[in-house]
Amino acid sequence: MKLARAEQMRRIDRTAIDDIGIPGSVLMENAGRQTVCRLCRCFGEVKGKKIAVFAGPGNNGGDGFVVARHLQQLGAQVRVFPLVGMERIKGDAAVHFRIISKLHIPVHFLLGPDDLQGLEPESFDLIIDALFGTGLQRQIEGHYARVIEMINRASCPVVAVDLPSGLDSDTGAICGVAVKAHLTVTFGVAKPGHFVFPGREMVGQLEVVDIGIPSQVVAEAGLTCEALDRESVAPFVARRPANSHKGTYGHLLVVAGSTGKTGAAILSCQGALRAGAGLVSLCAARALNAIFASALHEAMTIPVTGGDDGAPASRDAELIFAAMEGKQAAVAGPGLGTAAETAELVKRIYQQAEIALLVDADALNILAADKGSLTRTAKAARILTPHPGEMARLTGKSSLFIQQNRLEEARQFAGQHNVYLVLKGAGTIVAAPDGTLAVNASGNPGMAAGGMGDVLAGIIGGFLVQGLDPWAACCLGVYVHGLAADRLAERGPCGYLASEVAESVPSVIKELLNKENYALRKRYHDKECDYRHP
Repeated sequence: MKLARAEQMRRIDRTAIDDIGIPGSVLMENAGRQTVCRLCRCFGEVKGKKIAVFAGPGNNGGDGFVVARHLQQLGAQVRVFPLVGMERIKGDAAVHFRIISKLHIPVHFLLGPDDLQGLEPESFDLIIDALFGTGLQRQIEGHYARVIEMINRASCPVVAVDLPSGLDSDTGAICGVAVKAHLTVTFGVAKPGHFVFPGREMVGQLEVVDIGIPSQVVAEAGLTCEALDRESVAPFVARRPANSHKGTYGHLLVVAGSTGKTGAAILSCQGALRAGAGLVSLCAARALNAIFASALHEAMTIPVTGGDDGAPASRDAELIFAAMEGKQAAVAGPGLGTAAETAELVKRIYQQAEIALLVDADALNILAADKGSLTRTAKAARILTPHPGEMARLTGKSSLFIQQNRLEEARQFAGQHNVYLVLKGAGTIVAAPDGTLAVNASGNPGMAAGGMGDVLAGIIGGFLVQGLDPWAACCLGVYVHGLAADRLAERGPCGYLASEVAESVPSVIKELLNKENYALRKRYHDKECDYRHP
């Protein structure tokens, strides 16, 4: 699912209106009508229900006027509450305001605190938020903030038109205060703010509707950000030929594990095997080899000398480089520790390995401690998978700053260091060196448990050796990892294990292979609906 930043969405609208010739009032009509269609589908019949429409300046308020008209036609008791005077309702919004005025839909202007006296949000069965759309670029305060806080106190469902008011469309940041919606209906193209936290928590159920913007206009808009959903990742999953064998699906080398952290290495190998890698080999210190050999029946081990902490060390470099022969990719970092001799090994592997390399966990901290080590001579792809704390160490910025600027920080780092970056966390970000971005739509809070990142590293590595390019491997790996956890969360919201997530990966891949049936169901769901028959 492609995502459009605010400026891109403005250009798309202008192209549809000015170049194609579709009147803006028509797009506004379609937006309002489709919003009513989706809210009826979600909340049922509206006849007789008391519904408040809060309308702001600009086109978002105009969409709200259209919504009010269609709700009245369905028999709802609608009241419209503009937060600006008539002189500020202009353009296409003014066209639709004149229509509802002639239809005698009750309009009550809320221009200041005194106008809020006696207005009880609990008296409504449904509230429509049409205050601010994607163009918001300032903090919400004063009268507008009081109205949003009032909306959030209501016990009835709230439907946001295009975007919950108070969200930054590009970053998902809350601009002081924001509406918490139960349903958000957005137009033409979804926006990053719908998927990036904390905005994602305010959106509720998201519906993306067609309002008549030609698909070619969207296709030519140069959108470089997308949401990872099953439609976007399913093309990366292919059915296996009947005559294939283990050599068909690649060989992954894993450099991981140390005394007390053997589980991280085991989980990474399990993730790769469950993702379908044909072969997995683990470079392990001889002192720990028996643990790995007994725990990983389907993987091979390559015993190395190791350091005092049982992690592969610089003295093992030549053996590890030799082990890379015949492998398509490697994973380094889970459970390695950061001892000096291990750090020397990691930096050399990062700089010189001639195969694709995924760097995770302790290996990231090693690179962060010597940022000059991020420079390399090898041209093979590098994938870095930091959580926000590791990203803060890599960039020298605070974790809070990283969390507040996830998309932009991921994009900048990937471009600056010519890497693929997987910035983990709620709404994991994938960034490519060319500036392409993706936001993951799968996953849940139950994943906040040890070992989840180790499994993800293995899954991505497993997809790499099966022939996927780094971008596809990262996107598919992140989405499959989250969806496997979502399936486990159906049994209970937390308490499932990282190893169970790995075990669930094959069934999730099977789901994605059934994309033909899914496509049919989605076309039925998204077909043009008649709001009179929700």
